[in-house]
Amino acid sequence: MKPLSPRSDLPTHEVINMPPHLGDQDLWAGDVSLREGVENQGGSWGVEKLAAFGRLAGASQTFEAADLANRHTPELKAYDRYGMRINQVEFHPAYHDLMAMAIENEVPSFAWRYPQPGAHVIHAALTYLFNQPEGGVLCPMAMTYAAVPSLRLTPSIGDDWVPRLLSNRYDARDVPVEQKAGATVGMFMTEKQGGSDVRTNTTRAVAVGQTAGEGAEYLLTGHKFFCSAPMSDAFLTLAYSEGGLSCFL
Repeated sequence: MKPLSPRSDLPTHEVINMPPHLGDQDLWAGDVSLREGVENQGGSWGVEKLAAFGRLAGASQTFEAADLANRHTPELKAYDRYGMRINQVEFHPAYHDLMAMAIENEVPSFAWRYPQPGAHVIHAALTYLFNQPEGGVLCPMAMTYAAVPSLRLTPSIGDDWVPRLLSNRYDARDVPVEQKAGATVGMFMTEKQGGSDVRTNTTRAVAVGQTAGEGAEYLLTGHKFFCSAPMSDAFLTLAYSEGGLSCFL
């Protein structure tokens, strides 16, 4: 928020050569390269949406929410006040406001909801616009977007989960996904010994019942280095099964 009366004429000196407060910005109209790139790559049919989102992403209120979300960092709540294990991560309300803004404006879902030439160009532009006020929220947005084609490869799982990822409704509650209006996806991929070289992973997956293979239930045993977006509703996880390195939900 712009101060009502910023002090620039002080008893000791006059404050000069400082940039003015930017205020509300139009991130789409003010970016010629972005507009030309979208047009040239087949995304012209999404210009109206991008123009509206550029104004929303560039609003002072959006930048203020991003500032709050980053100054009040996530806090691990391993136990409740009675000493019971809950394994929650608590975020500032501004973080949830930004998550809702991105999901309701189809940042993770647009390309899959409107599968026609140029859809992924428009998705890239939406991502680029929202990255300017707040890049952290784009981590769960990118993972949710990327999870859709993987889940569709296994219809027995994807038919249930993909509609949740494309609902354009954000539900921050820590409740079973069956009770939620929408869902996001995080990832447990890398391990300490290999980092991005997932071939060195040691986590193992063993089928729980008599059935193994695609769509079956597995028990995973191992240790991951870190979790991206820990309050997501589901996670893609890599582990070695009888068929080699496999991806599990």
